Amino acid sequence: MFPSTLRATRSAKAAIPLRDSCSDDEELTPPKDYNLVVPDGWFKLSLDPELRDRHIIALAEHQFRGIDHAPLLKDQVMRELRKTAKDAYRAGGLELYLSTLQVGPLPLSSSLLISFPVPGTMPESSSTQEVAGALSRRGADARVVTLTAAGRAVREFRAESASPSTQLGNELPTTTVKYYVPVPATDEWLILSFSTPLDPLAHQMTGLFDAVANTLHWS
Repeated sequence: MFPSTLRATRSAKAAIPLRDSCSDDEELTPPKDYNLVVPDGWFKLSLDPELRDRHIIALAEHQFRGIDHAPLLKDQVMRELRKTAKDAYRAGGLELYLSTLQVGPLPLSSSLLISFPVPGTMPESSSTQEVAGALSRRGADARVVTLTAAGRAVREFRAESASPSTQLGNELPTTTVKYYVPVPATDEWLILSFSTPLDPLAHQMTGLFDAVANTLHWS
């Protein structure tokens, strides 16, 4: 099944209206779940209020394993994670993936937020072409792409100032790649929002984000 956040906000899957047109897909039955493959070293943090504290503790324990002299830093990281998780949940978030990968001493900082759009934050349309056009008119670099299993989606690219409230306090320029994916046989959209503050590695990280998005599939 979809994560509990979806079940809480969309009380009955059958109640989600079918699209009048199946121009973006030929599916007639709404999926029960989504799946995607992320790199080893990306930590999955559920945004469900009943689960997130447990996941935050597990992530902090992982990050500070073998480090016994930084309790204040560990507490600060946990506070920031809680704030990030709460903000993401209020913004329609289902799950948050955070990279714990490093190359030598350099952390490969990146994140993936999976969410539903908050009403009024994206164009109301069942057409990927119309959504891409509306985002482009807002100044975004947006285009329609085809994901291997999930079908057509809208890819949006931005390079902009960071949002410290959603990036664990990061204030460096951030590269963001978003995929707006129509959920088959519904009026819903699933958003995959990737971001990284590693401006010198933005090209390589963007390639990784595209590869992860391309593994999205419905079940």
